[in-house]
Amino acid sequence: MGVHDGHRERMKKKLLEQGLDGFDDHNVLELLLFYVLPRQDTNPIAHALLDYFGSLEAVFEAPLEELMKVSGVGENTATLLKLIPAVSRRYEMSKNNFGEILDSTTKAGDYLAARYLFERDEVVYVVCLDAKRRVICCKALFRGDVNSAEVSVRKIAELALVKNASAIILSHNHTSGIALPSREDEMTTKRVKSALESMNITLLDHIIVAGNDYISMAESGLL
Repeated sequence: MGVHDGHRERMKKKLLEQGLDGFDDHNVLELLLFYVLPRQDTNPIAHALLDYFGSLEAVFEAPLEELMKVSGVGENTATLLKLIPAVSRRYEMSKNNFGEILDSTTKAGDYLAARYLFERDEVVYVVCLDAKRRVICCKALFRGDVNSAEVSVRKIAELALVKNASAIILSHNHTSGIALPSREDEMTTKRVKSALESMNITLLDHIIVAGNDYISMAESGLL
């Protein structure tokens, strides 16, 4: 057993006994990289990643091409790092399985906020519900750049009809980190609500997510 093997075993033992709370950020990356660089000292690469991007969050959210600019980071390593936010988002989403009843703002907000975890682009989700407020489907219908996402009322209405929805919850994220609805958000909401009402479908809410925060336009009296 080499010096690196002994270090790795100690790190793994500490993880199993104490969890990640006892690790610094560079140790977290070092430990993670064990599984893609089995015969290499991953400590310098972990430090290089943090020096380049500035934080653990920034490392996990960095584009693949940027990650590969760091010395020692190849395609496999960069792919593993990109998997972390993707798996984290899928994990959070799996807690809220389809079929869940969204009969409160808190339930709807938590359900949707999980879908924006580590999301860099602005994305519009449409949740179709049956008469009992049970989720029929949740679909990312539009994806824009970091500033905006174009919303087609026709596509939202078509999805609602195809899924035979009784009600809809609309949601999008503000990548600026501020959840307050804009004037454009209010206008879009009114257009969607009017279109759905003509088909006897209720727009229950438009939830705007920003990081760990979200705002319900229904609760805010804007719906």
